[in-house]
Amino acid sequence: MIVAWLRNLLSLVRSENLGRLALVVAVMVLIGSITLSLIEPKTGFTDALWLTLVTMTTVGYGDITPSTLAGRAIGVVLMLAGIGVLGMLSATIASILVAEKLKEDRGMQSFSVSNHFILCGWNHRARNVWAEMRVDERNAETPVVLIAELEGKPEDDRHLHFIRGDVTEETLQRANLEEASTVVIFGDDRLDSHARDARVVLATLTVETINPNAYTIVELSDHRNSRHCQRARADEIIVPNELGSRLISSAARDHGISKVIYEVLSSDQGNDLYKIALPQELQGQAFLDVFTEMKRSREATLLAVQKGDQGEVISNPPADLRVERGDHLILISKSPA
Repeated sequence: MIVAWLRNLLSLVRSENLGRLALVVAVMVLIGSITLSLIEPKTGFTDALWLTLVTMTTVGYGDITPSTLAGRAIGVVLMLAGIGVLGMLSATIASILVAEKLKEDRGMQSFSVSNHFILCGWNHRARNVWAEMRVDERNAETPVVLIAELEGKPEDDRHLHFIRGDVTEETLQRANLEEASTVVIFGDDRLDSHARDARVVLATLTVETINPNAYTIVELSDHRNSRHCQRARADEIIVPNELGSRLISSAARDHGISKVIYEVLSSDQGNDLYKIALPQELQGQAFLDVFTEMKRSREATLLAVQKGDQGEVISNPPADLRVERGDHLILISKSPA
């Protein structure tokens, strides 16, 4: 990544003629320093160099000043030339910085972040995901790269990076997918359900081909297309319409369930859902003992056990299930600690 950054920097220097301007400034400084050291009595090269730099930048400290008419004439030339050349140099640098900022906001940049999230697509659901991440203190400053067909960066967040375009191999490479931890692929609301899910499956295949180690979460509009995403090796498949219908059905049968679910899923209210590594002192114990200890020591309610980091999730396990080293606990708590 450092090599790529240096390559981009050299490209900018060449394209904006910064090298020529820097060379002109260096030549002026060298000629001015040598001339002043020869003309001005009792002025060595070091003092002449200092005097040249102070004069060109019009700082004028006054600690060293030319005492001869020729020295003052050279000082006038250095002041006039310095104002013009250094002004051009600073203006060029400023224009480069502004152009880079505009390119970033318009999604034309590549990024070298690591262990980051990639959001593919932008809609109200993606906005909610981003907002929930920022509320959660664990992800408040996690880098997020957004790939979407938008005119500009949708949120003022210094940790949110924007790439304009569709989800392709090229845009995923610019998002540094090789070092991403999680990829979330949203459906395009502008398309019908069949085309939307087909695009999600294609994006999943592309992601898994480039970085099979990234945890991929996909959004589908039709649960019947889940098998296609499973073949594409998606790690989690979510069908919002189906989840919403089931929640409404549960709330209709048992009033108040939706309030519990909303609180658990919302990062800014009450208790939250967390996944934590099994504490070392609880390794090898029965689920009932782990459940009791988590409630006693952390005021946490244990819901499920995941075998390994990304293995099978066992909800409401039997009381005698042994929780082994490397397993993870899924629980409701006020904090992950």
